[in-house]
Amino acid sequence: MDNLAMFCYQCEQTAKGGACIKAGVCGKDAQVAALQDLLVYALEGLSIVATDARKAGIADREVDVFTVKALFSTLTNVDFDPDRFVKLIDRSVELREALKDRAKKAGAAIDEKAPCVNYQPEKTLEGLTNQADVASLRPAAGVNADIESLKHILLFGLKGVAAYADHAQILGKEDDAVFAFIHKALAAIARENLDLDAWVGLVLRCGEINLRTMELLDAANTGTFGHPVPTKVPLGAKKGKAILVSGHDLKDLAELLRQTEGKGINIYTHGEMLPAHGYPELKKYPHFYGHYGTAWQNQTREFAEFPGAILMTTNCIQKPRDSYKDNIFTTGLVGWPGVRHISDHDFSPVIEKALSLPGFPEDIEGKTVTVGFGHNAVMNVAGAVIDAVKGKAIRHFFLVAGCDGAKPGRNYYTEFVEKAPKDTVVMTLACGKFRFFDMDLGDIGGIPRLLDIGQCNDAYSAIQIAVALARAFNCEVNDLPLSMILSWYEQKAVAILLTLLHLGIKDIRLGPSLPAFITPNVLNVLVENFAIKPIATPEEDLKAILG
Repeated sequence: MDNLAMFCYQCEQTAKGGACIKAGVCGKDAQVAALQDLLVYALEGLSIVATDARKAGIADREVDVFTVKALFSTLTNVDFDPDRFVKLIDRSVELREALKDRAKKAGAAIDEKAPCVNYQPEKTLEGLTNQADVASLRPAAGVNADIESLKHILLFGLKGVAAYADHAQILGKEDDAVFAFIHKALAAIARENLDLDAWVGLVLRCGEINLRTMELLDAANTGTFGHPVPTKVPLGAKKGKAILVSGHDLKDLAELLRQTEGKGINIYTHGEMLPAHGYPELKKYPHFYGHYGTAWQNQTREFAEFPGAILMTTNCIQKPRDSYKDNIFTTGLVGWPGVRHISDHDFSPVIEKALSLPGFPEDIEGKTVTVGFGHNAVMNVAGAVIDAVKGKAIRHFFLVAGCDGAKPGRNYYTEFVEKAPKDTVVMTLACGKFRFFDMDLGDIGGIPRLLDIGQCNDAYSAIQIAVALARAFNCEVNDLPLSMILSWYEQKAVAILLTLLHLGIKDIRLGPSLPAFITPNVLNVLVENFAIKPIATPEEDLKAILG
């Protein structure tokens, strides 16, 4: 096991900008990396069967939902527990064989040429990890590097789509077209019989499907919890017992708020949960107090100082320190070996732990930040925004958004916002905003210069705002005084980027580094067709954009 080969390059923080080949910078070890790749391999086999079964009119919702959840579990910083991957691999094969039998009985023709269609997992953990060579993403000799690059762009984009689809499905929103495409794309990756143009088409189609998926998620969130409204959120603390909720899953937060009502426990958000304070059905709880900490990569320091229980709801978990390992819980698809997992929305253990811990001994004063500028809120003041642009009070909009991370170079985004002229507006979403979320940028005629649109899950809102502004000015999105300055870290960011490319958005600046899985030739295609470019310095980029 010690000699198990590792190869992972799906995130931005890969070792030396290439790939993690000994251990993941995220904390993932070689065994977990191998099991994740093997799970994807098993899902490819399941997807071939599901795709062929669909051609015969057979769709299996259990297979659809399972595929989404299993694929999401391989996204960066979600699940680090090898035992759970073993169960997912076994279940993938069970579902594949059951669907294969059902489809054949109905007269469907199942293509069984790809080895993954008949893959049988070993019965031991060691045996299973030793099978992982068949699923490795390590570039092989003699393989077309550009096609391999596009396949991996597609795979990582699919992981992002799966994340959004899972969030939406949990709240009752789904679309068979999304499930069908995920299966079709995974099947294509396994079959390996497409030319370069076909792969480009699938990659852009992934962006289109992700747009639909984010639309479902937006409808799920706003339909369940109401449209976000501008809300001031305290960054200090309130005397008393405390629970900190991190991740992205609003349903988990809603359940926890309901279960802690009247128990004398204040609920705080962390990381990407910050925008939850803007939802009417969540902010109605008086014990939903404020926000603690900053971005995901700072959690080991921040969690160690938090005097209450901690609940991780989706991706972004890091290896817990011993000092708080007994205080942290996971739920949903999140997992870490030795950390207690809540699988049924019964948060009693979390509540009991919070009551046993000291909480905050006194009130702590702090800044406030304002959240809740989703597309509905922004459109309510669209008239004032349009007038400000026409009157030249607002010269330009910047969407400074994306994932944060620990690697040097991300201070670019802080400096960019600091140096953006006072007649410009900064829209932001996702955890990249924690580089500047508490800055006081003032306002322009009552319009805040810093507008927090929400989580990475709320990228649909940013797109809708851009489309609405383009409609108001009777122009294309690319003709708006709007520039996108994006930071990426994991695979949801890849999916969002593919959506922007599908929409024909040009001149995107991407950083802090370009993905290692994009070859020079594929990058050249992106540059030529979409004018995508790496970030330079804030001064250079502002001058290039504003003149």
